[in-house]
Amino acid sequence: MKYKILWTDMHSNLHHEVIKELPQWAEQIRKTMDFWPFAYYPYYMKKDDSGLGVEDRYPLDDIQKDWDYIRAFTDKINGEGFPMFMGYEWQGAGKDGDHNVFFKDNKQQMEYPLRYEDLVEVYKNVDAIGIPHHLAYQEGHRGKNWNTQNDKFSPFVEIYSSHGSSENDNGPLEMNRHIHMGPRTGVTCVERGWEKGHRFGVIAAGDNHSCPAVYGFGYCAVLSKSNSKDDIWDAFINKRVYGVSKDRIELDYTLDGVSMGSSVKENKNAKLKLNVKGSNAIDRIEIIEDNIVTEMIPHTSTWERNELKGKIRFKFQLELGWGPDRRIFPDIESRKWSGSLHTQGKLISIEKCWSTFGQDLKNVTDSSCDFDITTYKTTASGKWMGPSAVTTEGFIFEIEDDIDSSVKLIIDGIEYELKIRDILYTSQLIPLLDEVSSLLKDRFNFEEYYRSDSWWHNCYKIKINQAVPKDAYTRSVEKEIDTTTCSQVRVRIWQKNGSVAWSSPIFIDKE
Repeated sequence: MKYKILWTDMHSNLHHEVIKELPQWAEQIRKTMDFWPFAYYPYYMKKDDSGLGVEDRYPLDDIQKDWDYIRAFTDKINGEGFPMFMGYEWQGAGKDGDHNVFFKDNKQQMEYPLRYEDLVEVYKNVDAIGIPHHLAYQEGHRGKNWNTQNDKFSPFVEIYSSHGSSENDNGPLEMNRHIHMGPRTGVTCVERGWEKGHRFGVIAAGDNHSCPAVYGFGYCAVLSKSNSKDDIWDAFINKRVYGVSKDRIELDYTLDGVSMGSSVKENKNAKLKLNVKGSNAIDRIEIIEDNIVTEMIPHTSTWERNELKGKIRFKFQLELGWGPDRRIFPDIESRKWSGSLHTQGKLISIEKCWSTFGQDLKNVTDSSCDFDITTYKTTASGKWMGPSAVTTEGFIFEIEDDIDSSVKLIIDGIEYELKIRDILYTSQLIPLLDEVSSLLKDRFNFEEYYRSDSWWHNCYKIKINQAVPKDAYTRSVEKEIDTTTCSQVRVRIWQKNGSVAWSSPIFIDKE
């Protein structure tokens, strides 16, 4: 069966003290994603009797009021036709790892047993799932305890988030952002769970506490029959899910006709089929059997010499941001941009690469779109769980047009002509030097110096990333593999810009 790919951030944590921001969060999700499993965060740092700050639950009366508010809000959003699921983060005693618990309906209550096995028992007769995250931290200290894993209750896990990658302990996407919880270990990583015989899928999800759906913190893709809650839940419990670290790489992966997350009988001549559509140039495709890369299929070097002429399809990323140094200009926290894109050809798709509130895409036609963007030179909220110190915002545009044509970009009233041949050749950087010259003159009467740092380091910039043709971001693979020698097969896709996609495995049933 052909499924739709639906996207979401499956780890958005909103805290008690800011729960009234839920409508703003939902609005952001509805702009960027197809559905939303929301995970309420009922914890805070309180002062112990000793004076030490320790994390614990808020008073039960307070978080019950929040839960009732979330229930009413979720009912409202569902009534408007948007699939939202209620959920909360469960941490227990920290000995089994952190899990986000989600419910199919909006009738359940939050429970707080100290151990994972008791959590499973509490919800054994309920349509509920508990999804572990940041698994590769130390066991007993908020890392995953594979000895208590229940594959029915936890049908998939977070392989990547803002914390980094929990896939293994020797991969390149390290878990060093939240240094107080690290370092990661190999004992609790995702691969150890499969090696213990567990059958679960994988997603990526943000662990976002300042804004949902932060670009680069991970997204979850679900293969669903439709966007109804029933069909999305069916995809959940059957592990038809996968994860991406940043860009929305589309995967269609089957083995002997079954989709990822499913099981299939062993076969010496199993037929693997894979169709990939990336957002940037694909670097390589890895076929992984029992956590061993058994084949690495290069895509780099397969398309670069293909002649491009006439009408072509291509993608490029627009980034807006950078700007004045906050140490020098502490009052300049953000900037609002207004722009539009126009093509003489056809605007095929637009991918939103957003990390903060204040973004909008509107008036989209077959040949143009308008947008409003807000960029920050600091985290959006100042929270330690927020995005990095400098965030850019933008889009990935897919266009079909003649290679000798051009794209018109208008930003804050200034028109920029982007010749398609030029942006296919290399990236372009547009510094707003006139603006910063006026700023430096007005604030410091500073007009000349023997080097350009004061202007360059403080100016806003527009980056047109190098465009890539369709041959670069699409690839199909059909091959036979012997599944009698392994228990599961999955694929991992790497783009040249570092973005990754992890499929859920297809599991092999032995005779």
